[in-house]
Amino acid sequence: MSLHVLEDIQLRLDNSPFIKALQIEAIEWAADETSPRLVLKMPMRPLVERLADSEQMHGGPIASLIATAGCFAVGMDMGGVGLPTIAFSTNYLRPIVKSSATAVATVRRVGKSIGIADVEVMNDAGVLVALGRAEYSTLQR
Repeated sequence: MSLHVLEDIQLRLDNSPFIKALQIEAIEWAADETSPRLVLKMPMRPLVERLADSEQMHGGPIASLIATAGCFAVGMDMGGVGLPTIAFSTNYLRPIVKSSATAVATVRRVGKSIGIADVEVMNDAGVLVALGRAEYSTLQR
């Protein structure tokens, strides 16, 4: 993985005020031909808490991390394009408490009209806390 590619992904992430507010960080990009993978990390802080002083992450930011990781993984696999979301689902397996969230997005398919990514979210201990799948339009305008 090239540091230049990771820096490019981070610049693209930071270009969105919403993503920048969540402080999502690009950790790794693996441009594997069979299953490209992107790793993003989001820190725990008061902005993303479920309740004030709970140190438990709200599901909304977790879903946003999943959607962002999936979109950027498929988009980077297509050469760095932005993509609109078609469908998106999240399954929460356990709460994230006193921990950041790390998303690992794996590209499952990039076709003429649809790209699909599966996303696993882990806490700092490496425990799986959420699963997501998203579909993106790959039609070029």
